[in-house]
Amino acid sequence: MNISSRLRVETGDNVLIAGFIVTGNVPKRVLIRAIGPSLQADGNPVSGRLEDSTLELFDRNGSPIAFNDNWKDSESRADIEASGLAPEDDREAVIARTLEPDTYTAIMRGRSDTTGIGLLEVYDRSAGVASELANISTRGFVQTDENALFGGFIVGSQDNGTRVLLRAIGPSLKPRLPQALDDPELELFDGNGSPIALNDNWKDSERRAEIEATGIAPSNDAESAILLDASPALYTAIVRGRGRTSGVGSVEIYNVK
Repeated sequence: MNISSRLRVETGDNVLIAGFIVTGNVPKRVLIRAIGPSLQADGNPVSGRLEDSTLELFDRNGSPIAFNDNWKDSESRADIEASGLAPEDDREAVIARTLEPDTYTAIMRGRSDTTGIGLLEVYDRSAGVASELANISTRGFVQTDENALFGGFIVGSQDNGTRVLLRAIGPSLKPRLPQALDDPELELFDGNGSPIALNDNWKDSERRAEIEATGIAPSNDAESAILLDASPALYTAIVRGRGRTSGVGSVEIYNVK
């Protein structure tokens, strides 16, 4: 129903870059939000949050589909308001589109190259049709503590559960990205913040054979993976560098049912 990523948004190659896939046979209505100034945790404003976000959407060839700075300036403003998902702050960005099944990339930046913690969300607005949000892969500069990389997803009640593979990727991004994390760790939590699973090196997982059988096991032994038989609920994955290291990394969430 929803996939999201939270990260400290930097500049240049270290902005928040999220790729997602729509699978199936029919177009899907989605709403993409870039949240910064209204970002809260436990009812309190997040320290260091991004003060003004921008959002871009690209197709698989890197061609631009849409851009938004302030959501109320969007040509889809009425549709955004009717969705019940309009941001709380006018400076936040939203793109509402109907997308054909394919691969897409959303990029969140701070306006005028500002930096801070941001949240990028993709909402499924047509859950009953024969297409689905099957994957999100978010890349950025992973730091420590609250500046780690967070990936969230919601399994809807209509799914009766599904199988999800989560990956934390770092060393396989080299040499294209020399700053990539050398050794990412992956944690998974339920909607109450209780830990479900932890993995450092994916081949040490007790479900290694099942992960290999998906065909999308990480390509580097130092990368992490968790295979989850997910009931309808809210989940959060966190990627950190082992030993409190920093670097470019990605969190990937695959629906492999």
